Amino acid sequence: MVAPLASWPWSNLGSCKYLLYGPLVAKVLYSRYNVDRGISVESSSWCLHLLALSLLRGFIHQAWFSFSSMLFLTRRRRIIKDGVDFEQIDKEWDWDNFLILQVFMGAALFYMFPSLINLPIWDFRGLIMAALLHVSVSEPLFYCAHRLLHRGPLFEKYHSTHHSSKVLQSFTAGFGTPLEHLVMSIVMGAPVVGANLMGFGSMGLVYGYILFFDFMRCLGHSNVEVFPHRIFHAFPFLRYIVYTPTYHSLHHTEKNSNFCLFMPLFDLLGGTLNDRSWELQKEISSAKDDQVPAFVFLAHVVDVAFSLHSPFILRSFSSSPFSVRLWILLLWPGAFIIMLFMWAFSKTFLLSFYNIRGRLHQTWLVPRYGFQYFLPFAKDGINDQIELAILRADKMGIKVLSLAALNKNEALNGGGTLFVNKHPNLKVRVVHGNTLTAAVILNEIPPNVGEVFLTGATSKLGRAIALYLCRKKIRVMMLTLSTERFLKIQKEAPVEFQQYLVQVTKYQAAQNCKTWIVGKWLTPREQRWAPRGTHFHQFVVPPIISFRRDCTYGKLAAMRLPKDVQGLGMCEYKLDRGVVHACHAGGVVHSLEGWTHHEVGAIDVDRIDIVWRAALKHGLKPV
Repeated sequence: MVAPLASWPWSNLGSCKYLLYGPLVAKVLYSRYNVDRGISVESSSWCLHLLALSLLRGFIHQAWFSFSSMLFLTRRRRIIKDGVDFEQIDKEWDWDNFLILQVFMGAALFYMFPSLINLPIWDFRGLIMAALLHVSVSEPLFYCAHRLLHRGPLFEKYHSTHHSSKVLQSFTAGFGTPLEHLVMSIVMGAPVVGANLMGFGSMGLVYGYILFFDFMRCLGHSNVEVFPHRIFHAFPFLRYIVYTPTYHSLHHTEKNSNFCLFMPLFDLLGGTLNDRSWELQKEISSAKDDQVPAFVFLAHVVDVAFSLHSPFILRSFSSSPFSVRLWILLLWPGAFIIMLFMWAFSKTFLLSFYNIRGRLHQTWLVPRYGFQYFLPFAKDGINDQIELAILRADKMGIKVLSLAALNKNEALNGGGTLFVNKHPNLKVRVVHGNTLTAAVILNEIPPNVGEVFLTGATSKLGRAIALYLCRKKIRVMMLTLSTERFLKIQKEAPVEFQQYLVQVTKYQAAQNCKTWIVGKWLTPREQRWAPRGTHFHQFVVPPIISFRRDCTYGKLAAMRLPKDVQGLGMCEYKLDRGVVHACHAGGVVHSLEGWTHHEVGAIDVDRIDIVWRAALKHGLKPV
């Protein structure tokens, strides 16, 4: 049986919980549209203030999350180095429940004290009184209540939920039980209510103090040390006036010290000050700790809408497979402006990371959008960005760098050969990962298939797939208008298998073939030539539209990462959680195997089975 006040009454409502704001919204709208009937707008102004406060408080939590998740800015100052995984994200999904609770409590206050509706805009005396009440009431009250919550039964039933999060984030500040937030509401409300009862209240105080309270809570849970240690050496008394993210993180990791709200003075007086607080703060704020990853995946942005899927934008959105939603249209103009800025000024930056068997794997992002790769004048600039990333990785001591789809485009840089030839002494291994991509596609084809239709047949992947299948005595209809390219590929096959490679120039040739391997975009009209029951395997970017209801469509080649992956909390494009594109997985396997060769240019057909077996050996699984 769940303990009283240990779970939220609306926990089963999902997103429908936001309908609980409905009565406040209805009251505001009703009064606004019925002013001519003598209904005072002021009577509903408190509803508007409660809604505005709730929105602003949510924005503060989101802003702190975005800042702390911008790893390209904060990676060296992170306190707990682990990533936030899907388990923690799901656990904290309803972090904002406390906002609904406190809106209800605020509404009750306005009903009990109607005079609060007519508060002045500002009263400086209220600010002084609230500060005094904060130090004399809120801080000691929270300190005592917090220590009480750490005792046996109370901790297990209530406070352990908050401490179950491994990596602190601003959303963790709101993650807790109703009892905890009732206590927090009293602690936060005491200075505001007290100042109002003394006649020094103002709307400025209500907004200012509550937003300051949330700001400081988020600061402590940000997991990024924002204070330079020199300030505490210059002004030692500040150590007891304001807490730091490092100070609060020690409370979460050791649980028996640093109980204060915002002022370590009360831990000093209570004898619960952690002796390591300032030394650790100095160590982290010096920003000298920069972990070198074993593997880097060099990604790129697909389009403007997908840029909103970045892990520092919206955590709930990026932790689910990408899909276009209506609210994206509202943010699209802002994302477009940021795109122009990134195009002009930005360099490659760290996007996310995860760990496999103690090895750090990072994703770096080239700030270039899909359409830019097809602009002739942008070619040199994109290659410069990729080259700088490779040289940076080489300087850092990274072992393997894998190129995402368009970053290894044949027309752009020959599948990475441009960089390997230009810098023959590279220690970092450059990998396009297409060998595993080919292996994934080939292992999707049923063993009883005797004939396939292949588009994009003369591409890097198309060539490898054709040469592999012909060795299995599978007839491959290669769609290409270039006889010269076809004959060149055919000559690469052993003489006894060359007969299984057949050139076709029209889609009509495949009207009786039910296995299509798509490496070139297909229009709905071209898909009509496929017979009923056809399965479309594909390695074309972006994927083709699922136009035929009587056919089935495979997804882009992908693999599920090993079970022991840690700190992964972002979905890669439209793939499910824990699944990455095969070219990404190919780099992971290259790193785990410790291979010392570059994987660039044409695919070595003889290595397809070797790479596939290595992937399965390390726990990667086909999707």
